[in-house]
Amino acid sequence: MSRHPKNTNLTLHAESTYQGLAVQVDKGPFISEYLCRLHQTMGLALTQYPRVFAFRFDLRLPADTQLPDYVVTNAVIDRFIESFKAKIKHNRSQARQLNKHAHDSRVRYVWARELGQYGKPHYHLAIMLNRDAFTALGKFEAGRDNMFNRLVEAWASALGLPVETVSGLVEIPANSFYYLNSGEREGQAAFFYRASYLCKSATKVFGDGAHGFGCSRS
Repeated sequence: MSRHPKNTNLTLHAESTYQGLAVQVDKGPFISEYLCRLHQTMGLALTQYPRVFAFRFDLRLPADTQLPDYVVTNAVIDRFIESFKAKIKHNRSQARQLNKHAHDSRVRYVWARELGQYGKPHYHLAIMLNRDAFTALGKFEAGRDNMFNRLVEAWASALGLPVETVSGLVEIPANSFYYLNSGEREGQAAFFYRASYLCKSATKVFGDGAHGFGCSRS
């Protein structure tokens, strides 16, 4: 392994697998420490919940809107995560009012901050939830009580904008969700491969005061 040329605290990973799991080698090299944290986060989710619902999505900033200064810092992704966690907590509280045995869910996540061609940051994320509590993103239509709209509402809250102005800024890619089972390698391998994209070295920025990668801590 070699040190990252722009951050010697990080090491580069150029192999096609990590801990026996395939990575998107054509997007490499990767940052070893980021792959480790992704692997640990997935492991923590599966240790707590034997069945995990995991999904990928991207968050972008509006092109022609006046935004608060914090939007170009990692404060915006922190605000998004906290808002999304609150929405999950509220949903589970409502579920328990209907069924006292309704399952809870912790929010585990991994995010990567990258700069696009115009120097504006955007975020790639993966979230892992208890599949006994959540199983789908739902229809990508405004106003529905589903996971997609929780993402949209949380991003609107993070940006300080009305919900109707941000729906196109939450991008759900093809093949966005995965079902992971404890002890079953196939689903874990498929999700890790997809999420390894967040750990690539390319387009990460160092030295601007903002971290390029983050994840839930436990």
